[in-house]
Amino acid sequence: MWEIIKRELGFMRHNGLYVACLVVFPMLVMIFFTTLMGAGQPADMPVGVVDLDNSSMSRKVVRSLDAFQNTHVKARYTDVSAAREAMQRGEIYAFIYFPRDCASNMISGRQPGISFYYTMSFLSAGSLLMSDLKTIATLGYAGVAQAKLQAMGVPESQIMPLLQPIKVELHRIGNPHTDYNAYLSPMLVPGVMFLFIFIFTAYSIGCELKYERSHEWLKMAGGNIWVALMGKMLPQMLLSMLMMSAYLIYIYGVMGFPHEGSWMVIFLLGFLSVLAAEGFGIFMFSLLPSMRMSMSLCSLWAVLSFSMVGTAFPVMAMDPALETLAWLFPLRHYFVVYQTSIFSGYSLTYCWVNIVCLIAFALLPLPLMGRLKKAMMTFKYMD
Repeated sequence: MWEIIKRELGFMRHNGLYVACLVVFPMLVMIFFTTLMGAGQPADMPVGVVDLDNSSMSRKVVRSLDAFQNTHVKARYTDVSAAREAMQRGEIYAFIYFPRDCASNMISGRQPGISFYYTMSFLSAGSLLMSDLKTIATLGYAGVAQAKLQAMGVPESQIMPLLQPIKVELHRIGNPHTDYNAYLSPMLVPGVMFLFIFIFTAYSIGCELKYERSHEWLKMAGGNIWVALMGKMLPQMLLSMLMMSAYLIYIYGVMGFPHEGSWMVIFLLGFLSVLAAEGFGIFMFSLLPSMRMSMSLCSLWAVLSFSMVGTAFPVMAMDPALETLAWLFPLRHYFVVYQTSIFSGYSLTYCWVNIVCLIAFALLPLPLMGRLKKAMMTFKYMD
């Protein structure tokens, strides 16, 4: 095994793809995603205003809207058509519309309509701006109603119960600042690292067939496919674990991402994830002993993982067939353990099934070792 390890280290030293795919690209991906969403969530997104009322009330509402962190009042428009065209051109993401005599009708109790329009072509921007516009419309009404009740002589202690009969307390557990970086980067970066490990595991084994080194490889292992495979995969596994550990230290230790779990749980998850990714790559090549086919299938599986992980769309809300299919993706189990034991701080007993699944992915190649050995001895590489 030691001779095979030295042989593999020689390949890694002379083939720049190893360093590029297992070190350089993961580092670039790590820096890219964590800086892309470094602000936590989008800020100063452009919105427009159509103010046909032009009263002190509407101007105050617009100023308050512009003061929100997510919102920047970029332009004012003369009518709804002009604002709609600007939104269609992508110049603004939303606009608010005040009809004529809005303030006077509100004071007289005739319930005027303040309308706001927002694009949901951009899901994050539309959702955040909808929340801001709804909040500012409610606050604008409350301010006018409060002034009116004060003028009528209603005591201050009775005004707020009238305006807000139920006081809502909102508690964002685990991610109180709604930080997109802390929520998405711990899934996106490991997902891309899984992609590299999947592909490169299949590639490195396929190179033995492509360059007609498989007989030499097995001979060095005394014909034992287990010794041959462990000697070949061990350097890659250690390198991938080093990169995964560096990533975990970077986001939790340097960037301060919220985590309630212990460092032991964090590194345990990283260790199991690398083993699961390598096991899946070996399984794919053993199942399809072709470099091209196994790498293509690994790429497909890794890309589908981003949809099946459950961040963009909850797995429990998917079609039952897709919900069942999600169990076949290692990234899904990584994310469940992360959400449960690292992000929320619950015991690993709450996600023991997912830990078992990660271990099962690492052990997935076991039934196919005989097939892999046969492929190394008899298959011929074909372009």
